[in-house]
Amino acid sequence: MKLDIYGENVSITEAMQAKIEKKLSFLEKYFLIDDNTVAQVRVKVYSYYQKVEVTIPTKVGILRAEVKDKDFYSAMDLAIDKLEDQIRRQKTRLSRRHREKLAKAFVEEEEFVDPYFEEEDKPVRTKTVKLDRMDLDEAIIKMEMLGHSFFIYQDDETNSPAVVYKRNDGGYGLIETE
Repeated sequence: MKLDIYGENVSITEAMQAKIEKKLSFLEKYFLIDDNTVAQVRVKVYSYYQKVEVTIPTKVGILRAEVKDKDFYSAMDLAIDKLEDQIRRQKTRLSRRHREKLAKAFVEEEEFVDPYFEEEDKPVRTKTVKLDRMDLDEAIIKMEMLGHSFFIYQDDETNSPAVVYKRNDGGYGLIETE
């Protein structure tokens, strides 16, 4: 991960830069952040406090934290804590809420027929996607974090393309290829 560190009303010292690099490298255990990802860190100094803003664009969404404190180092720690809480909250919320529904959805098989699509209709937009290798749980998490109703990925177990989608009854469905 690359860092874009900018100080407003303050010059970034080597110690500050080392602290930022150490803390942000710790986040890589939660997400697969590629080397081209640029994390933006803004440090602003005001009369009575310092403000740290961290923005990290990831494949599944943007992580952002903004913290004010009297000390830069404590503000940086609080910003990292906020980012970790965002990640944990999203993962636990999805796994707890959808574990039962997911199990039921895979037991049932249902063919999806779109009643609004007729033979004479033509697609309005065409999009090409690159399939990332992942397991089913990770695909569901990414789909939920993106706010989409379906997600296309390459399954780790079968090594073939698969689609996970939200069902109208609140569960999930899985379409696998042969």
